[in-house]
Order: sequence, then C-alpha cells, then structure tokens
Amino acid sequence: MTTETTLPLEVTTAAQRFGENVRLARVRRHMTQEELAQACGITRKTLYALEKGASGATVATAFTVLWKLGLLSTAAALADPDADEHGRILEAARRPKRVRNPLDSDNDF
Repeated sequence: MTTETTLPLEVTTAAQRFGENVRLARVRRHMTQEELAQACGITRKTLYALEKGASGATVATAFTVLWKLGLLSTAAALADPDADEHGRILEAARRPKRVRNPLDSDNDF
C-alpha cells in the first residue's frame, strides 16, 4: 500500500514554472542536461526531474543548479521576511500598546 501525497495546485504550478525557468537558463547557456548535471554533481535524471517540476528535488539541488547557472542571487527573494506582509501585520499586532520603563529604585534620575 502506497500513500501518495497530493500537493496543492499552487505548489505544483510554482515547481513547474521554476523547472521551466531553469531549463530556459540552461538552454540559453548552450548547456546540455548532461553537462549541467555533471557540473552540479547530480544525475541527468535528477536535473530532468527538476526541470519538469517534480516534487522530489531537494532545495540543495535546486540551489546548486541556480549557483552553477549564475542565478543563485535570484533565490535571495525566497521567503524574504521583509516581503512577508502578513507576518509583519501579525508581529505588529503582538507589540505592546505602550512601553513602560521598569521601576528601579537604585536609579536617581
């Protein structure tokens, strides 16, 4: 009996778009799958799966491929906390309404 995990459509679509972008970057550099895979230390089948948007590729593999293509800096925007509007709203809601200085009897201010 196997348990198949169904990913949300948004995740599947994003993985496929990522794979298409990787493939396009590779083709623009006139690299074969074999050349890029070898340069990244992965198999051609792994690179093929990544380019097809398969869910089994690891983050490390994806970042290694981006690094080899010279695109690792584009990954800096992934999960950027400054771009997380929802998280910032939640954080602001948890802030205290006012801040009091702790009473310290040793200070003569």
